[in-house]
Amino acid sequence: MKKLALFVFVALLTVSMEAQIDTPAPSPSSVLEQKVGLTDVTVDYSRPSMRGRTIFGDLVPYNKLWRTGANYYTKISFSTDVTIAGQDVKAGTYSIFTKPTAENWEVFFYTDTQGGGVPSDWDDSKVVAKTTSPVYKMPMAVETFTISIDDLKTTSANLGFIWENTYVAVPFGVPADATVMKSIETTLAGPSARDYYISAVYYYSEGKDINKAKEWMEKAISMTDEPRFWQLRQQSLIYAKAGDKKAAIETAKKSLAKSEEAGNDDYVKMNKDSLKEWGAL
Repeated sequence: MKKLALFVFVALLTVSMEAQIDTPAPSPSSVLEQKVGLTDVTVDYSRPSMRGRTIFGDLVPYNKLWRTGANYYTKISFSTDVTIAGQDVKAGTYSIFTKPTAENWEVFFYTDTQGGGVPSDWDDSKVVAKTTSPVYKMPMAVETFTISIDDLKTTSANLGFIWENTYVAVPFGVPADATVMKSIETTLAGPSARDYYISAVYYYSEGKDINKAKEWMEKAISMTDEPRFWQLRQQSLIYAKAGDKKAAIETAKKSLAKSEEAGNDDYVKMNKDSLKEWGAL
């Protein structure tokens, strides 16, 4: 009986140790994802609720730095460079801290992204952008702290902070127009020298239309101010395969001179071997 009782006790102890009770988090975590123009914006934060409490000026004191949420630092990530209230901010992840008052909030974007509460040693050099935004009073109370991305436009949006009867917005800009214009200009300008070069080398290496490869390589070289020795090497091989030995020899000699100047022994040897093969050495 004693052994049985001991076995039952150990079994119950094991079950009690393995059992875990899940309860709702008081301030559940949330991830907001939004594309603004061509920029991916992600906000990772925790969402406390009012629960009958007075928030601003009490739970969140005025004129003191706030972590802008609960638990760990609130973080925002941008996939491209952006501007925040006219200040240039590089693509990356930043924490958000605020200093609320009844009339406006100071908002700080900070490079340290790991931690809870507020930094014990605040470092102004780690602030990549800061701004002051006015407080807008709402006609109804919002129970749970909410961060939003509002007023979406092609090149801008507002980062919104909503809680109790307060709304604060921070404008930020994205480079969608500049990106699109560059893409349009590049596309309408036609293939680049690199496009022609890569296509020609592919056609040569895969045994496709060698005359097309020759045409594309000549186009690539003509668009290049100073062709490099490896580019001229590929052109000489294409000329040879297309049956234009004279052009192949002439181009190989150029490649040889440039590879000797660059001190690239591998290309010096390859060019000399080809010139011997073509009866030029």
